[in-house]
Amino acid sequence: MTRLLLFFFLALMLIHGIISVIVVTSNPKVEVYENTNAVLSCKFQTEKETNPRIEWKKKGRDVSYVYFDGEFTGLFRGRASIDGATVTLHGVNQKDSGIYHCEITARQDQIRLGEVTVSLTVLVPPHAPSCHVPETAVSGSEVELHCEDKLTVPPVTYSWYKDNRPLSTAHVTEINYSVDNKTGTLKFKSLSKSNAGNYRCEASSNIGPPKSCMGQHMNITEFELNLTLVIAVGVCAALLLLSCSLAVCLCCQRGYCCCYYKERKRGKHKRNPANYSPPSDPEHYKHTESFVI
Repeated sequence: MTRLLLFFFLALMLIHGIISVIVVTSNPKVEVYENTNAVLSCKFQTEKETNPRIEWKKKGRDVSYVYFDGEFTGLFRGRASIDGATVTLHGVNQKDSGIYHCEITARQDQIRLGEVTVSLTVLVPPHAPSCHVPETAVSGSEVELHCEDKLTVPPVTYSWYKDNRPLSTAHVTEINYSVDNKTGTLKFKSLSKSNAGNYRCEASSNIGPPKSCMGQHMNITEFELNLTLVIAVGVCAALLLLSCSLAVCLCCQRGYCCCYYKERKRGKHKRNPANYSPPSDPEHYKHTESFVI
């Protein structure tokens, strides 16, 4: 297949009178399982150059070299090999997924640079998803249960089980919940006592067996219990207010509060100003003062 591609491109360039480096791949989209080997095919044909420069790059947010100046670099050092221009990555993981470019530079050719792109997807089987199930929920409320598996490639499909029985994903009017297989969300519109039970989520794909999280029990609390709690809090608040009032009254009776000063002020107002007249004679005032001494 690769030879046919090379022959096709060579014939096309001869027709147009152009002879240059030709770069092709036999598999532009590579899909392999995690921890296996990935072969990134790159074949080339040059016009005159007998020792072309071979480079491999991986493009993501930044461009990084895979193979440069005759050796592998970075994370690929010691875990990759090359045959001609074809690279084999050993024991690939999810971080190896991406777009790879094979570049061939032939300095003696009329067109010196040729390149080809190969995409690599590392398939990861389902992992045990993380499940979020509330321990207690109030009857009549709206509650969501969440399930998530970020590691699996391609994305998984989620299923929910209650007491080891699958929950229906169909939107039926008789049931009070809905299941989103893509996001892993189990949503209850209005909880009832019958919704109490043990819940678990299962993640599945066409890569490997499905995996489940540990079952978690959800209890349903009736609204009356909350009403009792509110009444109890109200009674405690009333008792506290009554105690404060009694403390204030006791304080006033003992003369430590503002009531004592009000009584003194009230007594002064009762004195009749007409019955009191200051002495008119200053000497009399002095005599009286000396007598007191």
